[in-house]
Amino acid sequence: MQANPASLPPSILAITGVIPFTETIFLWQSGVMLAALVVISLIVAYATATGPNSARDAKACGVDPAFSLPPLAPRTRPGEWLEYSPLLIILMVLLGVGWLFSEFSSKPAITAISGLNTYNFLFIMLGALLHWRPRSFLDAVARAVPTTTGVLIQFPLYGSIAALLTTVKGADAQTLAHYISTFFTSIASHDTYAILMGVYSAILGFFIPSGGGKWIIEAPYVMQVANDLQYHLGWAVQIYNAAEALPNLINPFYMLPLLGVLGLKARDLIGFSFVQLLVHTPLVLFLLWALGTTLVYTPPVMP
Repeated sequence: MQANPASLPPSILAITGVIPFTETIFLWQSGVMLAALVVISLIVAYATATGPNSARDAKACGVDPAFSLPPLAPRTRPGEWLEYSPLLIILMVLLGVGWLFSEFSSKPAITAISGLNTYNFLFIMLGALLHWRPRSFLDAVARAVPTTTGVLIQFPLYGSIAALLTTVKGADAQTLAHYISTFFTSIASHDTYAILMGVYSAILGFFIPSGGGKWIIEAPYVMQVANDLQYHLGWAVQIYNAAEALPNLINPFYMLPLLGVLGLKARDLIGFSFVQLLVHTPLVLFLLWALGTTLVYTPPVMP
């Protein structure tokens, strides 16, 4: 979002400017954090793995490890021939390749991959190409939709929580999100910014599990403080990214699609992911602070 000015509300753009990927996820500090978290995650997963007496294989969980797809239903009408022919997929993918070529030839590569439309379009084209026939692709989508039922049910609940935090105002016409943000930003210094903003993002993430939606709430506060304290703006975004992901380890909201595919329940995984949360929380906060000390502030760059 921060790398694409078209995705930013004017109020945030005026504070942060455009922050390219080279100043966020492509920083070497981000690579160090990623490598450390992968290694620690593997160690924790190995240490907490169940023994042979309590472990369950795929068959015991009711999951077909072959993931075999049902055969396509036979074509019954002449008008269905396009659904069973790869012609439409080939034409659609060729058009998509042409669009991607235009994007990458007219813009820097970092800018081209910054657009959410590019990601969405690319994955749709890739999925269609792998299925080769429209009917196979449509059937796969139809089978996947039921696994998102839990997500759809939870959306209104999280939306209500977000509304309580961001729209319900007190006697002084300020929201609860304003009070929470003001508290954390008022006690932050250059040395404590990473830890305090990380804690704030993680806490808010438990109640509003929406990365982009939550950033709209947080950015005006945390990025203005980053400017005031002359803290590296790209790393401030990474603080949000890393800390906001911590609640995902125990929030079933993000597990539901995968659980539906695997045929498992959240209670089958939450114990293992909770241990990961206990280990990752202090590690992430420490890395955010330590790596942040290696970066120097640069003023916002306006498009």
